[in-house]
Amino acid sequence: MLGIKQEALAFELGEDWNQKKISLLEQKEEIEASLLAQIAEVLKLPVEAFQNFDEEQAINIISNTFHHTQGLVNYNPTFQNNPIDKLIQLHEEKIALYERMMKEKDEMMARLEKLIRR
Repeated sequence: MLGIKQEALAFELGEDWNQKKISLLEQKEEIEASLLAQIAEVLKLPVEAFQNFDEEQAINIISNTFHHTQGLVNYNPTFQNNPIDKLIQLHEEKIALYERMMKEKDEMMARLEKLIRR
């Protein structure tokens, strides 16, 4: 109903997931609470939306409420998970950490020199 492909959901859930695993998950009658919470977070929906879901009622609400749905539903979702951007972010964090460590080292050396001079 959200227009999200199984592959996209699997990608968002992490390395342990793939399209086939999502397909098997969809066939289950019950899903563990922790996994349901993780899926709800990825889809940005409350867990209750799954727990109280009634397909017939949802279809009736959609068909009776939305007559012109352009712009309301994203049928081709895009995920902003660019691995290059993530690498750049991690590199920048690494540089910042290195700079903090060097500053702390310099401060510690200054304190040691001060203690030695006493």
